[in-house]
Parts: sequence; C-alpha cells; structure tokens
Amino acid sequence: MIVQFIAITGGSGSGKSWLARRLKRRLGKRAGILALDDFYRDRSALPPRQRRAFNFDQPAAIDWPLFRRCLEAIRRGETVLLPRYDFATHARRSRPRIWHARPVVLLDGLWLLHRPALRRLYALSVFVDCPDDVRCERRLARDRRERGRSRASVLRQWRAHVQPMHERFVATQARRADVVLNAGLTRVAVAGLTAQIGRVLMDRTRP
Repeated sequence: MIVQFIAITGGSGSGKSWLARRLKRRLGKRAGILALDDFYRDRSALPPRQRRAFNFDQPAAIDWPLFRRCLEAIRRGETVLLPRYDFATHARRSRPRIWHARPVVLLDGLWLLHRPALRRLYALSVFVDCPDDVRCERRLARDRRERGRSRASVLRQWRAHVQPMHERFVATQARRADVVLNAGLTRVAVAGLTAQIGRVLMDRTRP
C-alpha cells in the first residue's frame, strides 16, 4: 500500500481540525486523521500547578522523535499504537489509539511544517489562515466547553503564550505550504481542496 500524508496546519482556532474532518468525510474510508496534539510530551511527573504553567504553544512541547517514528511506521503500512493526550490533566492517556493502515493520512497540527525532515514526507501541505480575533473567540469557546477553563485563564494564556508563539512559529509556515486558504473554509474551498488532493494522489501513485 502506498501511503500519502496530507499536512493541514494553521493557528489555534483557525479551523484546521474542522477542515480535516470535512476532507475525511469526502475521501471516505481510505482516509484517516492523525492529530499532532496527541504527541504532546507527557507531563504526568510534574505537579498540577507546574503542568498548567507550561508553555504548550511552542514546538518544543511536542515529542518529535515519537511523531516521526509513528509516521514512518504508518508509511510502511503497519498497524501502529498512537498516543492519546488529555488536555484536562496535561498527561497521556493510559490507552493508546490503534491506527490501521489506510492510503491517505490527514495530519492536523500547529507545527507540521516547522521541521524540514517532516516536510519531505508530505504529498501536500495546507496552511489555514484566519484573523486573530476569530481564532481567539474560537479558542475561548473550545477551552471553556471541552477543557473546563475559565474565560480569564484562556485569555491570559492567549496573551502570554498562544499569540506570541503563533507569530513566531505558526504564521511563518504559510510560506512553506503548497496551499494557503485565506478566503474562509467555504463548501467551495473544501470541494476544490478535495479535488486537488485527488490529483496529487493520482500523480504520486502512477508508475
């Protein structure tokens, strides 16, 4: 089996996870989603206060060697045990996720284009651009709903970590992407990207 990686990156709250889910729906059973978020380093050995204070919006927060090993195993068509991260406790869950081989892997993450060695693995890379105020409101809604955070704590983190790290590490990736989506994640945009992925996959699988 020939496995192709499609990297979808962009800032927190940009809509990259939403886009990955819509593309999977269009591509069907041949595609699966792998989230870079699950490769955050395990902080279970730290006291809760230290875990909460850590800057999770910098690339160093990710276990990159593990991510690379998993991608290489997936590319070989293997069944892989993937980590699962719990943002409420800032630790890895005890049960891993089982990845079964499929030809299209939709990668979703903040810094997928940060490392040159990983960029070489991707068949196509997409950067989702989005205004800062929209991203902030989406982040606020998500963290309060899914992670039990207060409005004040989310906004403090946004000002101290999220936005400064976005400008330093995330926004700069746009120039390395094959496709930059900056006109909104419309139905037309998703359909066009799906068609482009189809063309890329066909070109790469031709003998």
